[in-house]
Amino acid sequence: MRVLPGERLISSNDEGTPLPDSHAELPPVIRRTEFVAYALAGLLLIAIIAVLYFAKAFFLPVVMAVVAGTMLSPAASFLERRHVPRALGAVLIVIAVTTVVAFVVALIAVPAMEWSSRLPELGAQLKEKAHVFDRPLALWKELQTMVGGSDGLPSVPLPKMEWVQPTLEFVSPTFAEFLLFFATLILFIASWRDLRRAMIMNFTDRDARLRTLRILNEIEVHLGNYLLTVTVINLGVGIATGIVCAATGMPNPAGLGALAAALNFIPIIGPVAMFVVLAVVGLVAFPTIGGGLMAALAFGGVTFLEGHFVTPTIIGRRLSLNALAVFIALAFWTWLWGPMGAFLSSPLLIVGLILKEHLLPEKSPQLPQG
Repeated sequence: MRVLPGERLISSNDEGTPLPDSHAELPPVIRRTEFVAYALAGLLLIAIIAVLYFAKAFFLPVVMAVVAGTMLSPAASFLERRHVPRALGAVLIVIAVTTVVAFVVALIAVPAMEWSSRLPELGAQLKEKAHVFDRPLALWKELQTMVGGSDGLPSVPLPKMEWVQPTLEFVSPTFAEFLLFFATLILFIASWRDLRRAMIMNFTDRDARLRTLRILNEIEVHLGNYLLTVTVINLGVGIATGIVCAATGMPNPAGLGALAAALNFIPIIGPVAMFVVLAVVGLVAFPTIGGGLMAALAFGGVTFLEGHFVTPTIIGRRLSLNALAVFIALAFWTWLWGPMGAFLSSPLLIVGLILKEHLLPEKSPQLPQG
C-alpha cells in the first residue's frame, strides 16, 4: 500500500489512540473549573462593591478610621516608649490632629463664606470680563452659519445657589458618621498592638505567622511614612501658594494657601481644583485677565515641580506607585465614596500593593527587558 507524504500507517495496537499531532491532545486554554472559579470571583467582587456603595454611611467612617489609625500608630508607639499610656496617647493624638484640621478649616471657611455671600456680584463681574471672548464667539457663530448650524450664540448661564445645599450634603458627613469615625479611630489606635498580636496568633503555622507579621509591619511603616511625607510636602505647597498669592496681590493669601495644602492631599483632582479656584478669584480681584491669571499660573509651576521632582524623589524611594494605577484607584474610590474616597485612594492602593507582593509573589519567569 502506498503511503502519501505526511501520512503514516496505523497498526492494530494504535487503534483508538489519537495521533501525536491531533488537536485532542492539546489542553484547553481555560478549563471549565477555572472559568467557574473566575465567574464566582467576579460575582463576589461585584457583591462587595455593591455592599461598600450602599452601606457607605457605615463602611466609609470605619475604613477611614482604620487607615488613619494605622498611619498614626507609630506616633502612639513613640508616646508609649515615653511612658505615656497607649489609651491616653491615642486620645492626645486624635485631639492634636483634630485641632490642626479645625485650624485649617477655619482658615478656609472664613473667606469661603464671605465669597459665597457675594456670588451674584462676583457672577456679574465675571460676565463683564467675559466680553474679551466676544470675538472668538463671533467667529464661532460665523463657522456655525457656514456649516448650517444654529445662528444663536451659546449661552453660559450664571451659577445659581441651588447647587450649594446638595454639594454640602454630599461632602459633609452626618453627626453619626463623625461619632463613628472618632470612636473607631481612638479605639483602633489604643488597641492596635493587641489587634496585631491577635491577627498573628490566629495562624498555627509558623511561616504564616511570620508572613502576617511582615505584612502588618510593612503596612504600618509605609502608611506612616506616606502620611508624614505627604503632609510635609503639602505643607510646603500651601506655604508656597500663600507666598505666591501674597506676592501677586491676591485676597486672603493665608486662606488660599491652606486650601492648596488641603486639596493637595487628593491626587490629580486637588491641584486642578485649586488652579480653577485661583483663576476665578484672580479674574474677579484683578482688572485684567493677565493679572488675574498670574497666581494660578505660578501655582501651576509649583505643582509641576512638586509632582514631577519632589514627590517622586521622596516617595518613590519607599514605594513606587504606577501613575495609571493611581489614576484608576482615584477614579474608582471617588466614584464609590466621593471626596473622602479620593483621599483614601492612595493609602488603599499602597495596602493592596503590599498584600499582592506578599500573598501573590512573582515566581514565574519574567519577560526579557526590551
